[in-house]
Amino acid sequence: MAIVPLSAQIRGNSIVVNVQPDHKDWTYKTGETAHFTVTVLKSGTPLDNVTVDYAAGPEMYQDVKKTIVLNDGSLKIKGTMKQPGFYRVDVTAHVDGKDYKGACAAAFSPEKLQPTTVMPTDFQTYWQGAIAEARKTDLNPTRRLLPERCTKDVNVYEVSFQNIHDNWRTYGILCVPVKEGRYPALLRVPGAGVRPYGGDVWTAAQGAVTLEIGIHGISVTMEQKVYDDVFNGALMCYWNWGMDNRDESYYKRVIIGCIRALDYIEQYTPWNGQQLGVSGSSQGGFLTLATAALDKRITYYAPVHAALCDHTASLKGVACGWPHYFYKTEPSPVREKKIETSRYYDGVNFARLITDKQSGWFSFGYNDDVVPPTTAWATYNIVKGPKQISPYQATWHFWFQEQWDEWENWMLQQMGLR
Repeated sequence: MAIVPLSAQIRGNSIVVNVQPDHKDWTYKTGETAHFTVTVLKSGTPLDNVTVDYAAGPEMYQDVKKTIVLNDGSLKIKGTMKQPGFYRVDVTAHVDGKDYKGACAAAFSPEKLQPTTVMPTDFQTYWQGAIAEARKTDLNPTRRLLPERCTKDVNVYEVSFQNIHDNWRTYGILCVPVKEGRYPALLRVPGAGVRPYGGDVWTAAQGAVTLEIGIHGISVTMEQKVYDDVFNGALMCYWNWGMDNRDESYYKRVIIGCIRALDYIEQYTPWNGQQLGVSGSSQGGFLTLATAALDKRITYYAPVHAALCDHTASLKGVACGWPHYFYKTEPSPVREKKIETSRYYDGVNFARLITDKQSGWFSFGYNDDVVPPTTAWATYNIVKGPKQISPYQATWHFWFQEQWDEWENWMLQQMGLR
């Protein structure tokens, strides 16, 4: 008889902090009162005599902070907002020397949220000029088959192509159906950080060309330690680089690289010339908006908890998008230069350029403390083209499986594969 080794996985905690609103959709009208119930549970049962710290108020600007003992394992908190936005309750329970956290952010008339950032008068001409200049550099592409990643249905390659200047390259993983034909295409753009990529083999197997790119000009098939070393060294906090000059921002090359990735798809893959999409989360959500705005070959786009939106909101005491450039900063000449530059790298201003011939799917979490839902809703509201919104309220800066499945199915429908 064969003996099969078994190993148990560590998953979750026995102790859970629940913060629950009294509206099932977590949504209220301005002026209404939201009632939150806090419970600290152990194995699903209320835990008595727990000490908790809690903060409550507008997200990123909570003005109520207290410590209290929950004699029966529960607590009632209420809050309201006179202006559209999100009222957030954060709770930390202290049990046996360990901290356990829970949160809930209730929406108040989120459909009325509007962004604060101003679009520069030369925004479109600046970016179209930058793209035109970059296209003077030949793509000069490379392609290397990755046999260990190929399947019977999909060929997988590491590819690269020149970006904004000679020898400034973008690398990615290209997945192409084995069967001869012309296919819809999807560009996958990355979240913040430095990492290798596996490519979107699954979507390609459904009948699409997929290209997943990195943004840092280095191969995307090296061992993880290389990327960790680079992220903690040469590329530490790259999102702050050059933010006092629109031509020196790190994100200029990144955004241009996304457009050149579309050029690569058009010129060097069996794209059918019709359905072409872009999608990513967090930083990738921002790059999704930028790519869709600047290139009308994009027919569908799906930003998930998009970062880098409405940078200047914090100057008005409202939650701003990651990386929170101006949150709790003091006025200075340098800050003024950064404010001016930020307008050229704000997802809101790109969203303003999306047309009625491009379909969008937006999703994010109300509990996200990296990309505030205030900015996500305000960005969604500014889009004039056809769009859908699908918030998953209880998510933080991560996905639920159902959210991932809905995202995949929506994109397949846009490509005519569902």
